[in-house]
Amino acid sequence: MKLFSGFPSGKLDVTPLPNLFFSELLPAIDDLAELKVTLHIIWLMAHSKSSFVRASDLRADRTLMSSLKTADVELEHGLALAVERGTLLHFSAEDAMYFLNTERGRRAFEKAESSAPSRDLPREPATLVDRPNIFTLYEQNIGLLTPMIAEELKEAEELYSAAWVADAIKIAAENNKRSWSYARKILQRWKEEGRAEKSKKKKWYGDEYGKLVKR
Repeated sequence: MKLFSGFPSGKLDVTPLPNLFFSELLPAIDDLAELKVTLHIIWLMAHSKSSFVRASDLRADRTLMSSLKTADVELEHGLALAVERGTLLHFSAEDAMYFLNTERGRRAFEKAESSAPSRDLPREPATLVDRPNIFTLYEQNIGLLTPMIAEELKEAEELYSAAWVADAIKIAAENNKRSWSYARKILQRWKEEGRAEKSKKKKWYGDEYGKLVKR
């Protein structure tokens, strides 16, 4: 084992990671090659002006390849798992291109798809989510996503549906009641009393007990 001498004193360059990486993605990854490839591409994208990385660039990356025991095999394996999970978007070409599944990456991926002739660059369909998931919505509208809240959100999604959870979070934000407990009360009320249809003329809001009222 090579001994790590520790991080040096003074200002260090850092690579930002979204909180969702720790609360949703990291617990789901159980393959070391996938984890190494994912983290390395996140690092490359954070310190590059490019919105994608080519397969040839990854194979030529000594730092990445030296971290993989069976370099080429593990690289392909890690990339395939990251694409299957949805962390990366794969644009099939002579020299495959990989995009991070972020807002910036999705825009660049769609641009590459629309501009490339289909006869020259056969493409694989990528799963692009039309609306942000409940974890992203929570962070955008309520606050920091902790592992405990992430687990409660998963349970709520199974119990009520992702659409209901997303709408409850939005109502909590609109009423400036930015807490999961408030959104949860709305969900409980909908389940117990039925969810009223939204009026075409008036907007529905949750009151302090989670009950829907018109304004």
